[in-house]
Amino acid sequence: MIQNIVKYFEEQIFQNHIEASLKVHSRLKSYNINPIVVKYLSKVLEDKYSPEGVAKALYYPRVLGTSINTSFGTRIQNMFVQLGLAEGSLIKGMDIEFFDKVDQRKKWCQLKSGPNTINSEDVNPLIRKFTNTINLARTNSAFKDIRNADFIVGVLYGEADELSMHYKKIDKTHPVYIGEDFWYRLTGYMGFYNKLVKELHSSINEINTKDLISKGCESLANEIKTSPLFDFS
Repeated sequence: MIQNIVKYFEEQIFQNHIEASLKVHSRLKSYNINPIVVKYLSKVLEDKYSPEGVAKALYYPRVLGTSINTSFGTRIQNMFVQLGLAEGSLIKGMDIEFFDKVDQRKKWCQLKSGPNTINSEDVNPLIRKFTNTINLARTNSAFKDIRNADFIVGVLYGEADELSMHYKKIDKTHPVYIGEDFWYRLTGYMGFYNKLVKELHSSINEINTKDLISKGCESLANEIKTSPLFDFS
């Protein structure tokens, strides 16, 4: 199971990110540009307004932040379904459904990446969504013996003591399972999370990322040099 997950990460997350970094994010047309901010950031990065500085200001946050974080969340949800660890949920707002290997009850789960990946304004709508779904299910007798604890938040990585206050507020009504606890309930294997992280680290060490950033950034800078959007004279 761990090897299947590692392979999925390699092919669907890491390799896709590398290809997008070189073929998509290195193209100027993939950006919506704030001319004032990008000029300032170029000055911060290169101490001058230059094609190289603009390229870095655009490319670095996209490749090292937005791109990988967006694909991570989307593809992880698909991974659980494709590898048979869970089913996709038909209930609006839920990502996956699975049978909890600890209490043997079916769980409807909204997935989150890490212990700080939720904002204060998201808390009450999430709780309200859970509550409304449970009330509707009880009214329609759709699910037998449904409980608040059957609707959960699954946080992929981290420790319980790292959970933000927003998650802790949710946890008072609906369980928030994080890291080792979440993966144990999902797979039924104690220590699965730590072993998975170790194997992923080993896999990452073997990935060829030589000159990845410099190649993508150079390609973008060359396009910026000839673009009418910029004047470096």
